[in-house]
Amino acid sequence: MAKVAIIGAGSVVFCKTLMLDIMATPGLEDTEFALMAPSKRRTPQVEAFAQRVIERNGLPAKAWITTDRREALDGADFVIATFQVGGVKGFEYDYSIPYQHGVDQCIGDTLGPGGIFRALRSIPVTMAMARDMEELCPNALLLNYVNPMAMICWALGKTKVQFVGLCHGVQTTMDLISGYVGVPKDEIDFTCAGINHMGWFLKLEHEGRDLYPLLKQRFEDPAYYVNEKVRGEALRQFGYFMTESTGHLSEYLPYFRKNQKALDLYCDEPGFGGATGAYYQWCKLVEDRFEGVDILADEPTALPSRSIEYGSYVIEAMVTGRRFKLNGNVINGGMIGNLPADCCAEGPIYVDRLGLHKTVVGDLPSQCAALNLTNINVQRLAVEAALSGDPEQIVHACALDPLSAATLTLKEIRDMAADMLEAEKQWLPQFEGKSIKSTPTIVVPEGIERAEVPVDPALAIMARFGELAG
Repeated sequence: MAKVAIIGAGSVVFCKTLMLDIMATPGLEDTEFALMAPSKRRTPQVEAFAQRVIERNGLPAKAWITTDRREALDGADFVIATFQVGGVKGFEYDYSIPYQHGVDQCIGDTLGPGGIFRALRSIPVTMAMARDMEELCPNALLLNYVNPMAMICWALGKTKVQFVGLCHGVQTTMDLISGYVGVPKDEIDFTCAGINHMGWFLKLEHEGRDLYPLLKQRFEDPAYYVNEKVRGEALRQFGYFMTESTGHLSEYLPYFRKNQKALDLYCDEPGFGGATGAYYQWCKLVEDRFEGVDILADEPTALPSRSIEYGSYVIEAMVTGRRFKLNGNVINGGMIGNLPADCCAEGPIYVDRLGLHKTVVGDLPSQCAALNLTNINVQRLAVEAALSGDPEQIVHACALDPLSAATLTLKEIRDMAADMLEAEKQWLPQFEGKSIKSTPTIVVPEGIERAEVPVDPALAIMARFGELAG
């Protein structure tokens, strides 16, 4: 019997999906689930639902709840992290405060000021969990679903914990590509690599035929282009298709949300297709609608087909030896040659009874690596800020963020970060008693004379050349 500890089991629907996947997997029917959350506000729903599924299907599985993380982790074979520090209220600040300062986010959980502050809240909890794992279940594999994926996994790389970050961007994008090119998803051979939410489909083939010419042709047709304007435009300009949808991707690049003209042109799809604050509004709606309601009460208890989530397949491979290939998030370490070795990269990984096996992808096309690096720079600074507790590093991370930099001045970015730190300080213990220093606006009066200071020789020569030319 494998013990699976789910840390953040109050994520009711997602936790339910992962548990059903595992219980529906041959060889994992007897799994023990330790369901942990800081309170028992929602986990009793999950436990009761799991018991109904176990009884209905005659499974030897077990499920129990706890508020003690160490109890859940003790002796675990696998740990699944699904927590959200700060909940919907923290998410509200991630979205609303940047918006007040002029930064328009759609999702706000991966990059941008929202993603940075989500990382600042989540990394200390992640590191505490990792320390517990090193003591209580040192051989366990951590399956991380917590966002921002790359920043969380980058921090985990500084521990001794075995981990892989799991996302469904590759699987869902393959559904889209399949529809665009008219080839069944399972018949498409592909190589995808980069970083989480900005992985590049380097190869797309069907029976040896390159599918890229057809995909690019489709995106020149307005009827296709309108479905994914941002991803389509990135394909047209940079030559490769990415793993993340228009709403997400519009936040990671400086071109699509920097002003109203760009928003109207590229981000006019409703909901997660690009609308302002779409993900926060949806989370708030769900929170309000289902507060105090057992949303699993009427859920079917027959075991369904497994979902597209990688989790159960990874566990299956390690328990049974059935080999599985996925795109996972790990410390790069040379998997992708022209990305930093210490960053979190997403690429092809094989799993079997012996564990995780990264493949060597080589170099990404230069333009793809360059775009990834714009996000990696922010990730590095955000991780350093989360671990150091230095509030100035928050400013540095926000200043390098492509969307913030495209819309705000440096002082405006500093002011935004200061307001966010003040609003979210209850979830940021590493910054306790600290604040971001305010810098006054220096006003240069009209007609002021320049101070007598040493002049850059090159500038002096250029000024003299201007005088002579005049």
